[in-house]
Amino acid sequence: MSEVPNGIGAAELAGARWVKAKASDALNECIELAAVGENIAMRNSRDPKGPALIFTKGELSAFLDGAVKGEFNGMTV
Repeated sequence: MSEVPNGIGAAELAGARWVKAKASDALNECIELAAVGENIAMRNSRDPKGPALIFTKGELSAFLDGAVKGEFNGMTV
C-alpha cells in the first residue's frame, strides 16, 4: 500500500494484524495499532469496523516520546 487515506474503515485494511496493549481491560477499551505498509494504523477497539487513523512512523514516534515524557498526562485525569 503506497498511500492509505486517513479515516479509512478499519475493516477495509485487509490483512492488518491489530495489536493492543496487554494492560487493556476486559471491556476492550483500548487503542489498537497495525502496521500498514510504511505507516501505522490506529483504531478504537470498541469500534473495530470504524475509522482508522493513519500515521507515519515519525508521527507516532513523536507522540510516544511526548507520552513517555508526560506531556499529555493532564488529558487523562
